[in-house]
Amino acid sequence: MRAARITGIGQTDLATVPVPAPEPGTVLVRTRHAGICGTDLEILHGTSAFLQDGRLTFPHVFGHEWYGEVAGYAGEPPADAPAVGSPVVGRTMVPCGRCARCHAGRAQMCTALRETGLYGLQGGAAEYVRVPVHALTPLPAGLPGAAGALIEPAVSVVEAFERARLRFDDRVAVVGTGTMGLLAVQFAHRQAARVDAVGIDRAGLDLALRCGADAAHHAEEAPQEEYSLVVEASGAAAAFTGALRMAERGGRVALVGVAREPVSFVPGELSLKGVDVLGIQHGIAHYDRTVALFERGVLEAEPLVAEVLPAVSGESVSAAFALLEQGRSGPPKVLLAFDGPQPRGGSAR
Repeated sequence: MRAARITGIGQTDLATVPVPAPEPGTVLVRTRHAGICGTDLEILHGTSAFLQDGRLTFPHVFGHEWYGEVAGYAGEPPADAPAVGSPVVGRTMVPCGRCARCHAGRAQMCTALRETGLYGLQGGAAEYVRVPVHALTPLPAGLPGAAGALIEPAVSVVEAFERARLRFDDRVAVVGTGTMGLLAVQFAHRQAARVDAVGIDRAGLDLALRCGADAAHHAEEAPQEEYSLVVEASGAAAAFTGALRMAERGGRVALVGVAREPVSFVPGELSLKGVDVLGIQHGIAHYDRTVALFERGVLEAEPLVAEVLPAVSGESVSAAFALLEQGRSGPPKVLLAFDGPQPRGGSAR
């Protein structure tokens, strides 16, 4: 099968590798589309925490944002398992289900956690991916294809609003106009009194307006102390302190973006303003709800997709990464398609 890999710092290819062998309790899925995001760029650049602590090694089949269709089960599937041929989305985080944290309902804090396409499990950027049966969520027939690849990032947005207890009268600021930020704008547009987008990219801010933002502000000109809820989705370190300044007294700040650089702020300001700061790791419990949001049109994938590239050569994989990193023109998401024909001659290198 074809598999898109990161083979070293700054290096990618499309290799021919064995189809994963059957294992008890697993299912083989035929991948349709796999998204590429900033986490994959961190792996490519060698700055990923998973790479630095040894959980991830090269060559690495990436892809934690993916969907496809069930190709077959290893043994007899559970009675409620999706039928062979039906569309499914894969969950990134795969907990063990046995440790104390799993039993306490904190599955994303599992002590034996594995993450598809990040560490422990092969990613979805391949023709086939093998995952535990319980790590799949069925997709409704007729759901637009790109939506399947955007469900994984969207679950963290749903978690952010769940943890922050979004209210109908909230005035929301979303910082960042990447995939997470635009999904947050779409959600808040339907659920809150007002949502403003904050960013540094003019094309991204214009797209946020088309996604439902009531106003769009450059980060240096964003209103201060005006929002009851600020969602930081850019992942820029400076955006954290900016989000704190935007929050009103008694407001909430939900951190969806993952900043890697230190920042300076006065801790006492959190106490004096009564601001709640929430770290959003993932939305492992929200896949079914998020699928329903796309099905109902609360969330839309099409405006967020910049390009879908067929995974037919190593050049197409490197082009996808280059487009994600350098080709920003509004839509932030780049997808690799694995539902096309095998390259002539059978070699994918």
